[in-house]
Amino acid sequence: MPGAMLGMLGGGQLGRMFVTAAQEMGYLVTVLDSSPDSPAGRIADDFICANYTDQSALRKISNQCVAVTTEFENISADVLETLSVHCLISPDAISVRTAQNRITEKQFLAANGFAIAPYCVIRHAEDLLTQNVSNYLPGILKVSQFGYDGKGQKRVENVTDLKLAFEALNHSVCVLEKLIPLTLEVSVVVARSATGQVKTYPVSENQHVNGILDISIVPARIPTSLANHAQMTACQIAEKLDYRGVLCVEFFVSTLTNNELLINEIAPRPHNSGHYSLDACITSQFEQQVRTLCGLSLGETTQHTPATMVNVLGDLWHNGKPNWSHVLQHPSAKLHLYGKTEARPGRKMGHFTILNNSLETALQQAITIKNSLNLNQNT
Repeated sequence: MPGAMLGMLGGGQLGRMFVTAAQEMGYLVTVLDSSPDSPAGRIADDFICANYTDQSALRKISNQCVAVTTEFENISADVLETLSVHCLISPDAISVRTAQNRITEKQFLAANGFAIAPYCVIRHAEDLLTQNVSNYLPGILKVSQFGYDGKGQKRVENVTDLKLAFEALNHSVCVLEKLIPLTLEVSVVVARSATGQVKTYPVSENQHVNGILDISIVPARIPTSLANHAQMTACQIAEKLDYRGVLCVEFFVSTLTNNELLINEIAPRPHNSGHYSLDACITSQFEQQVRTLCGLSLGETTQHTPATMVNVLGDLWHNGKPNWSHVLQHPSAKLHLYGKTEARPGRKMGHFTILNNSLETALQQAITIKNSLNLNQNT
């Protein structure tokens, strides 16, 4: 119940938004992160500045927190297993271990009958000669772990490209995915409680630039039958994982097979494409994360207003601080800045969401504001 101390592994923007949601509900939060200036750590009730493998730090967070969650999937599942001896962990180590590696993730999805793009595993340079790699070209070579926002992956057209890409990725264990012609990309955030209660959020239509989410349009402009199928599939994945917490499933909508849904990847946490829920849904994905962690009933996920969310990247700072009046002068714009002190190209510094009863109007207004920010960093 409110008043308890919760734990967050990770001090980035997802952790910060969890802390805000938890504190609004009356909880205390301890954040563990290695950065002394982490966005979540700065607003937490207690901040432990240490590596995630620091045994003293892990003992402290497990002793003072009744339940602990994470903001990203690259924390070792072994750490979660260690903590689970002393306190409640959500999501559990098994779910994270499955999702944090592209190979185990794809094996899990395929074994349970979920549709994915054709792929092969490249572990050694010799595999480039033995894996019939031409069957997966053109494709995208992705490191099996620790890749995100377009990092750790390279598009390859032919075998020569593939050899060069494997070398550029330092001969890391990789997955080679065949490129699939797409209509668009969509995602579904789903929450599942320890008792098996499930709630899905509306389907988000996502546009990416350089592998980084740029714009999310919600609800997605797809047929109702396809949206229902995406939500049902997300629920099935959560159930097969026996998942507890908030999970995002990213889909490709393929043009090859009459708009078939192919699963791109799963993220065992709240997701960038679900940020619109902060302003457009009865229950945000971060409040839902608190609810699943604490064993509360799940909140209603109904979207009350169509929305378009736009990511704000560090590129906007290259000529100085952006002019936020382009966002704030709009009466239905909601600006969220993450409190990061250093702006770097490609780094997510914040987002803004436009709400409007007309989805197309919300999209056009969001694009207009986005273009104004890009053109007027110093005005």
